[in-house]
Amino acid sequence: MKQTFSKIVSVSAALMAFSAQGALAQASGDFYAGKSLTIIVGLAPGGSADTLVRGFAPHFRRHIPGQPNVVVQNMPGAGGVLAFNYVYEKAAPDGMTMIYSLWDPLAQALGGQGLRARYDQYEFLGGISDIRVNYMRVDSAPGGMKKPADVMKAKDIAVGAYASTDVAGILAHLSLKTLGVQHKVVTGYRGGADVFLALQRGEVHVHNTSLATFRTRSKAFVTSGDGIGYSYLTPSDAKGAFTKSKDIDDMPAFQDLYREIHGKLPSGPDWEALNWMVQQFGELGYIGLTPPKTPAPALAILRKAFADAMADKAYIEESTKRNGLPFDYVDVERGKGVFKALSEVSPQVLTTLRASIGNMSGIK
Repeated sequence: MKQTFSKIVSVSAALMAFSAQGALAQASGDFYAGKSLTIIVGLAPGGSADTLVRGFAPHFRRHIPGQPNVVVQNMPGAGGVLAFNYVYEKAAPDGMTMIYSLWDPLAQALGGQGLRARYDQYEFLGGISDIRVNYMRVDSAPGGMKKPADVMKAKDIAVGAYASTDVAGILAHLSLKTLGVQHKVVTGYRGGADVFLALQRGEVHVHNTSLATFRTRSKAFVTSGDGIGYSYLTPSDAKGAFTKSKDIDDMPAFQDLYREIHGKLPSGPDWEALNWMVQQFGELGYIGLTPPKTPAPALAILRKAFADAMADKAYIEESTKRNGLPFDYVDVERGKGVFKALSEVSPQVLTTLRASIGNMSGIK
């Protein structure tokens, strides 16, 4: 009897394994054939996030077996949180909807910011890391900015942002606050392109963006003499050591700028909060996610297609030509590690961030 039962279990297990393999084979071959995959971007058309995703989509599609139709859909609102909520709560977990967009670690870390799910509750597909750049209008300082250190001459300037927890806005805000520069933050813009237009109009004076966007969309603004990059952001370790970017020689690392101005490396609660933000967002700038419980076969296909597209020579050449440098791919294991670190942020950093965000509409 025991022997018979054992044989039944073995046969059942074999059938289940065969069925799973069959489903995976079917998914790999024709799961996406004749179907449409929607990629949601949480920001407005024309911004750096939208441009990045639309440039990636054709290469991504080419690496998905079945060559589905790929549709990029913009869903701006609440600095991207609206789109993440939609994917978590309303998108069917059938492998036909994903989000690829800037993420907002503050929305989760601080809580109560409208994000109704933790990032580790989604299925992670892949992502890219980012180098963030602070730049501003040259006429923000009396007499004009001749060099980055002239930022200290600026008075009552405005930072442009999507929302109070917008990562770009927070990075620019904390950079100025750590340096000791008076400023305010103006929120309510629909995306990076919208903030950039406000910068060109003189409505705001400071913006934080990706290095790639700074070298493409913002290039003419800077080369014309209207704008200047005054620092790029790189994290410091526990001993204060930091790595300078080999790709940037037209502005100083924030730590070097601070040392030039104040004669020492940055320190204090505002710097610790800024450094944590740089560690989080520099390690992982854009993330690709699907809804929870996306079928394993579809998830495997999308993860492999994401990795293959990032390694595709044609995409690397195209993105390098467009952005001035290739993107640094973040795989599933590394991405999950960033999400884990997000949940372990220190109470002191959170206290500083809450206080800063609570007063972002006032002069600093």
